[in-house]
Amino acid sequence: MNTMQLLDKALQIQPVPYWTKQLKLSRGAIHAAKTRGHLSPAIAGALADELGENYEQWMLIAAMESERDSACKSRMMRKIATGVALSLGAAGPALAHAVCILCKVD
Repeated sequence: MNTMQLLDKALQIQPVPYWTKQLKLSRGAIHAAKTRGHLSPAIAGALADELGENYEQWMLIAAMESERDSACKSRMMRKIATGVALSLGAAGPALAHAVCILCKVD
């Protein structure tokens, strides 16, 4: 799970100009995020909110995406993925962990 997936979902619903206006962003903000490969926490949260998604979860994911790669980042990304799997209905922590492994969250 990453913020580019959230953006892809939004762009399947409406084009970039719509989201730029709806979120009151500069004209190049979404294009810059695509170039970077991730949304800022603020844009991810606002976009998630507009899509009826959990904005706190998406802000957290965006914050972690902007971190440099490290063992600490990998550990926290696994914890986030486990929490998301549980919130989506995984039967327990063991199944949620299995989902994390299948998603290759490092």
